[in-house]
Amino acid sequence: MGFFDMGVKDGNRFVSMLMAQSANTVKGIGFLEASLDQVNDGTVQKLHALADDSGELRRVLVDQLHRTFITPLDREDIFNLSHEYQGMVTYALTTMEEMNILNVAADDYIRRMVALVSEQAQELQLAIARLAKNPRVATDHAHEVGKKERLVERLYRTAIKDLFAPPLGLQELPAVFYRREVYRHISNMSHRADAAANVFGMVVMKLS
Repeated sequence: MGFFDMGVKDGNRFVSMLMAQSANTVKGIGFLEASLDQVNDGTVQKLHALADDSGELRRVLVDQLHRTFITPLDREDIFNLSHEYQGMVTYALTTMEEMNILNVAADDYIRRMVALVSEQAQELQLAIARLAKNPRVATDHAHEVGKKERLVERLYRTAIKDLFAPPLGLQELPAVFYRREVYRHISNMSHRADAAANVFGMVVMKLS
C-alpha cells in the first residue's frame, strides 16, 4: 500500500504530525529571529516552551510509529524528519540561551544567518505541505533549503575570519570565543535543516 492509497486516518496521520512539528519549528526559529534584540530570561523561557512542544510532538509521533504497522512513508524517513525538526528547535533554544548566559549581543552575521535558517524552516514547511499531491514541488523546496545552507556556511566562515582578524588581547578572548559558540549553534541549526531536506529527497525518490 503506497502513500496515495492510504486513508486519512491510517495514512495522513503521520503527515499531519510532521506538518504540526514543522509548523512548530517555523514558529520557534521565527521567535528567535524576532527576539534577537531582546534576549533575556523571559524570551528564553518562551522559546523553551516551544522546544518542549516540539519534543512532545516528536514523542507522540514516535509512539504512533511503534503502534503502526503500515505507514505512508518509510518509517525511518518519518523518524528522521521528526528528529531533524526537533534538532532545529533545540539549536534555536541553545543559541538564545548562550546569547543570554554569555551576554552576546546580536550582530549582522547573527541576524543574517538566523534569517536564512528561518527561511529554511519555511521551505521545509512548504515541502511537507506539498509532498502528497506535488512531490516534485516538495523536492524544489528541499533544494532551496540546501542552497540556503550553503549561504549560511559562507557567512559562518566569514564571521569567524572577521572575529579573529584584529589583534586580540587576553581580556578580549573570552568574548570572542563566546560569540564563536553562538555562530556555531546557528550553523548547526542550518545543518539540521539541510539534513531534513536530504530526507525529503529520499522520500520523493521512493515515491516516484
